[in-house]
Formats: sequence, C-alpha cells, structure tokens
Amino acid sequence: MNVKQLGWNEHFEQEFQAFQGKGYTVGRVALEHKRLYRVYTEQGELLAEVTGKLRHTATGREDFPAVGDWVVISPRVEEGKATIHAVLPRTSKFSRKVAGDTTDEQIVAANVDTVFLVNALNNDFNVRRIERYLVMAWESGANPVILLSKADLCDDPERFVREVEAVAVGVPIHVTSSLRDEGIESVAPYLQPGKTIALMGSSGVGKSSLINRIIGDDRMEVNAAREGDDRGRHTTTHRELILLDSGAAVIDTPGMRELQLWDADSGFSEAFDDIESLGASCRFSNCRHQKEPGCAIQEALATGELEQSRYDSYLKLQRELAHLARKEDKKLQSQEKEKWKKITQSVRNKPVKR
Repeated sequence: MNVKQLGWNEHFEQEFQAFQGKGYTVGRVALEHKRLYRVYTEQGELLAEVTGKLRHTATGREDFPAVGDWVVISPRVEEGKATIHAVLPRTSKFSRKVAGDTTDEQIVAANVDTVFLVNALNNDFNVRRIERYLVMAWESGANPVILLSKADLCDDPERFVREVEAVAVGVPIHVTSSLRDEGIESVAPYLQPGKTIALMGSSGVGKSSLINRIIGDDRMEVNAAREGDDRGRHTTTHRELILLDSGAAVIDTPGMRELQLWDADSGFSEAFDDIESLGASCRFSNCRHQKEPGCAIQEALATGELEQSRYDSYLKLQRELAHLARKEDKKLQSQEKEKWKKITQSVRNKPVKR
C-alpha cells in the first residue's frame, strides 16, 4: 500500500518532518471505533489506539483522530497493531455539532478534497437542507459538488436543477441514477489518484448505491427508502475510507437526520454570498434590513430578485450560528481552565531532582 495512493502529499510530508528520525511512520485513519482506529499504512492495515499522553493533553474532540486523518504511529506489524502519537494538521475538516444540547464538535471527515452533497429527487428533496450542507462544505475547506440522485423517480430533473442553481451559484451540479446507471460518468473526473472524496447527505438519498456504481461492485449494503415520505433508513452505520482502483479514496458517511452547524462563519458567507453582497450595497453601513431607506435586501425582496424563503433561511442559520458562538465561548473558557489544571497537576507530580 503506497502512501501517495492514500493521499499523502507535500503538505503532510512537511508536517511530518518534526517526527522523522524518531522511529515513527505514518498511516491514514480508515475506520473509527470507540477507542480504536483501523489505519492504512505501507505495512498494511493496522489496529491502532492513541497514547495516554495524547488522550491526557487533548482538550476536545478535534484533538483526536477522525476518518481521513493522517496520524504519526509506532507500528507493531507482527501484532497487526500500532500506537498513535499525533494527528498531522488537517487540510480540510467537515464538522457538525453533535445532536442534542451538548456543545461538542463531531468531525465527520478529514483531509477531503471534494465533498459530494447527495440529495434525492423524491419527496424528501429540500433546498433549505442543501443550503445548510453548503455552509458546512464551504467551511470545511473542501470543494462542494451537488449530486441529485434517484433521477429515475423524477419526471422533470431539470426543474430541480434550476432550484438548486439558484442557491448554489457556481457549484457543479450532476444528476444521477444508480438504478439506471445514468450520470455516474460525471463523477469520474473527481476520482483522480491521490484525491479524497466524501459523500454527505440524509438517510436514503442513495450514497451507498452510488458508491457501489463507482466501485463497480455491490460492496455497500443498500436499503430502500420508506414508503409514503421517501425518508431514508440507515444503511451505512459508520464512517469509512474506501480505496478505489482509480487511486482515489472515498469516505462514506451515515445519513444525517439533522445537520447542526459548527463554527461556520466563512462557510456561511460563501453559501449566502448573494445576500451578503446585497447587504454590502445598502445605503447605510449599519442597515438592519428592515425598514431603513435604501436597503438593497428589502428592494431585492420586493422585486423578486431575492426569494423570501431563501432570506428566511439566511436569518435562521445566522441566529443558529450566533447561539452556538455564545455556548462555545463558555465551553472554551471551561476547556482553558481544565488545560491549566492538567499542567499544574503534571508539574506537581513531577519528581524533584536532588
């Protein structure tokens, strides 16, 4: 197994220089269990766990390995195991807030070049959900591509394409049908050697079926969507990095019933660039876009240039990010306090030289 085929490049080579000459090597996380990681290396697949030091110094979820991460390891090839000492700095990171009231980050995939946002052309199609995924995709650092799947269930795919084009300006959009094997060739240019693609979307949108068509083999289990509302059943239950014959890697992810935003200021601006640009052209710099004279956003709403539903979505996600920021600020203060508590304890426990 060649590391370049796994996505190794000059960025990671430079980051690894600090560890060279110490008996370490590198691997890429393919599968994450509770406290164990399946890691691809030049010595083959190894089952790895993090060191006690890494676990002790970690202040949050982002300090631990995630699927797609490059990690510094001490391999024990004869045992089929390894120890993870560090996670190399990521080039991209697709994150969401964990479900529920807890303010914690969940890293869905790391070091991704292109993220396929898969949406089915059935009764579960939702433009507002696509906007939400686009915010997180732009924030991740990867390039978003929208795949409108299950075209065999739709009489007029072009109508949906036009809807998506209105909220995803400049983002490539491809229509596919795994059942008819249509549009699969449109994703081939993204599957270049050394590149990593991640598939994101709700349950039942056809991610597993699409991967099977890309691979050319029914490797991934497939379930039908529920009758009546076309909502999906979970087929993929874990995140996994899969190597393709083309030399690319694909990260399959479980369907997300909810996608709560996480630290997405720049991604938000990118996804709603049309509204942000309008806001910048208002007569007053402190315009609240309500009843102020010369408000470009209110004018665009009145003329139909900007749809009310898109602006409502913009405001909703903006409020969600502001609420998350307030909660995250309190959590960061708590983490900083905990970090210094650990440092103080380690200093006190250090034996005194006599």
